[in-house]
Amino acid sequence: MDYTLAAYKSPAYEALAFELLLERLVCVGYPHEILRYTYDPTFPTRGLVFDVLYGNLLKVDTHGNVLLGAHGFTFLSEAEIWSFYPSKFIQRDNLQRFHILNTLFNLPETYLYACLVDFFSGCSRYTNCDTGYQHGNLFMSFRSLFQDVTDAMDNIHHSGCLKEKTLEDLEKYVEKDARIPILLGKMKEVGKVFLATNSSYNYTDAIMTYLFGVGEAEASARPWRSYFDLIVVDTHKPCFFAEGTVLRQVNTDSGKLRVGTYTGPHQHCAVYSGGSSDVVCELLGVRGKDILYIGDHIFGDILKSKKQQGWRTCLVVPELSREVDIWAQEKERMELLKRLDMHLADLYQHMDGSSRGLQVINSTKREIWRVTRELDLCYSTMGSLFRCGFRQTLFSSQLTRYADLYTATCLNFLHFPLSSLFLAAPELMPHESVVEQERANLDCASHLLSYSRKLIKRSHY
Repeated sequence: MDYTLAAYKSPAYEALAFELLLERLVCVGYPHEILRYTYDPTFPTRGLVFDVLYGNLLKVDTHGNVLLGAHGFTFLSEAEIWSFYPSKFIQRDNLQRFHILNTLFNLPETYLYACLVDFFSGCSRYTNCDTGYQHGNLFMSFRSLFQDVTDAMDNIHHSGCLKEKTLEDLEKYVEKDARIPILLGKMKEVGKVFLATNSSYNYTDAIMTYLFGVGEAEASARPWRSYFDLIVVDTHKPCFFAEGTVLRQVNTDSGKLRVGTYTGPHQHCAVYSGGSSDVVCELLGVRGKDILYIGDHIFGDILKSKKQQGWRTCLVVPELSREVDIWAQEKERMELLKRLDMHLADLYQHMDGSSRGLQVINSTKREIWRVTRELDLCYSTMGSLFRCGFRQTLFSSQLTRYADLYTATCLNFLHFPLSSLFLAAPELMPHESVVEQERANLDCASHLLSYSRKLIKRSHY
């Protein structure tokens, strides 16, 4: 539901979460001075990695090569990246040290890491150390800072304070689109539709009632539950796609759970709590590839449902609309970057080892970095969600690997018949791409030769 049907307004929603995080940290003992920070939506990008050893935010590719790094709001030079990470490489599978901030809920958390590092680095009361800050006989490591922020994030979610603030002003924090009932109505005409959310029933009911326009002024509107064949709340994803939890029925009048595990047949318009993806398939009478699962979480939704259940997947990426617009606007800069890359390849191919040749190579590298950084800044301070120059990010590679479809909003399905077959362009391996390019060059040469012969023939008349 979150960020799929219920699209939270940015940056208002992230700013709310950021404020609650700061307040929570102050409550557990952090300096009151951190309250001076306000959320800046132009800084964070999803998919960054936080290094709990050195406190750096990193943008990496699928293999762990470091594309960009920042310590607080100070960007790391290439030499600094090499010193922190030999070969500009991290073992991203080391989950004890490197934590991926992949979700939209992670955006305020990402910015908070930068703010805290910036604050403690510039505070005279603290001594900067390689792995944290010293204050008298107390040492605050970046690992403990990370744990404090994680605990604060868990607190604002589990305590319900973020949800409470959201419900107090739904118009400010949640997008309302009249096309949502239209889309679900069409989907239900041709198949079965289910809702699986980690949120509780009471919160789900409040959000969905708002989205579907059921109120005093719209008394004729259908109840939101009638648009679904199955509704499951409190799913505890990603656990939902593995062993799951106990399946219980929800009393929709009180929001309370009924005692015991539900073992009966599926009841239309009933609401369940917990369960598992296997239970969903059983209750709906479907199999893995019969399901198109639409979610916003690359790990908790897409990767798990794909790898453990074989479901078809669609990832909702709200940033996509803006990224596409910027990509279209920056074609000239991309072409310049492409020419610089090709020029660098030529320089290496013909390098003679002279100091002059090395100077030209280094100069070209600096120019590539400059243009890449200019392109990054068109998206945000930490760059594009999908790439750094021509290099694809970790998020980008995960998306293309696990999501069968991806879109800026699920409402885009309204632009297609629901019987549509979506086919990806065939993926060629590098050696196949070369063959295709050579064939294209031969076809082009043949066409030009044929065309020139026509010109010659015409010249005789």
